[in-house]
Amino acid sequence: MQTHSEQNQEVTTPLYLNGSTPSKSTDASLCDSLQCYMVLNRTEKAAISSICFIAGPVTFLENILVLLVIASSTTLRRRPSYLFISSLALADTFASCFFTFAFLDFHVYNQRDGPNIYLFKLGGVTMAFTGSVGSLLLTALDRYLCIYKPSNYKVLLTRTRAKLAIVLLWCVTILISFLPLMGWRCKTKFDPPCSRLYPYVDRHYMAFWTGFQLVVLFTIIVAYVLILWKANRHETAMGGPKSGRQSVKGQARMRMDIQLARTFSLILLILAVCWLPVLCFMMVDVTVTLTKKQQRMFAFCCTLCLVNSCVNPLLYALRCKELRAELFALLACRKACRQPMLGNTSGQRKQNGSGISKKVKDQAVSDSNPDTISESVDKQ
Repeated sequence: MQTHSEQNQEVTTPLYLNGSTPSKSTDASLCDSLQCYMVLNRTEKAAISSICFIAGPVTFLENILVLLVIASSTTLRRRPSYLFISSLALADTFASCFFTFAFLDFHVYNQRDGPNIYLFKLGGVTMAFTGSVGSLLLTALDRYLCIYKPSNYKVLLTRTRAKLAIVLLWCVTILISFLPLMGWRCKTKFDPPCSRLYPYVDRHYMAFWTGFQLVVLFTIIVAYVLILWKANRHETAMGGPKSGRQSVKGQARMRMDIQLARTFSLILLILAVCWLPVLCFMMVDVTVTLTKKQQRMFAFCCTLCLVNSCVNPLLYALRCKELRAELFALLACRKACRQPMLGNTSGQRKQNGSGISKKVKDQAVSDSNPDTISESVDKQ
């Protein structure tokens, strides 16, 4: 006859579908519901909400503005550098929408979606950030070619090749991002080998995506380090006494290299601060079981990726003199269009004047600046 304690043990011991019972050594690592991933308390939810509600709309407006400025300028649309910046702005626009919605929906409002719906939302977030980092890679390679192959730059990087690179980037990005939705998911739903950072996500996929991102980030860092090294060598070489026209040209080039070095150093610093914490947590998640405290820390680190998307337009687009000139011209045109019409003759004259001004400005931008964005970077 069973004792009372044995009967209680028989009732309370959880069973798997095959009738077996989990071992006591693994009980602490098991997770049987989405609640295991909803780890934020009320104060942390308020902080996360504040970050997302501020950074999300700001990121969206900044990148939409960049896309509108580039789309409105025939001159900028012809240049590969600005095509890459358009790809970056598009990815960051997606990030501001997908990440803010999905992150708040899960961590703040505790929405419990099924596997397919959750992985679809996660795929959108992954696509946005993968596309953003991939576009940063294209921009870094563009600037590398500009600095190291200035004479062959237009031959090596044509507009057609730039478009093909962007299409290839987004095809690979979409494929990689939605692999969990297409079947590469955690077979046991929540228990190991599932990730403790994302439900339904297999740790092997997590290792694959994290490794891919690390390779891309490493390539970006190497490209910018080589650019900085080139700028430093150029500054040293120009240190000697020069005279005449060669001296003036060399000093102007040296000042441009120094400005580029400062800009690229800032880019590397922000890129490392925003992405390395998240990727480190993901690598740890592949090998060990994270605690709830570590899960909460990871949730805050994820918001740094959104902050990176918010900063990208300021680093890659609005620091460029050409794009700022296009932006001011667009704003001036909008302001002129909103002024009341004083008459058909007056209105026609304003319209013609605006069109002539726009044409003259486009021609001035095209003639006065080189085709590479690297040489148009200007310190604010």
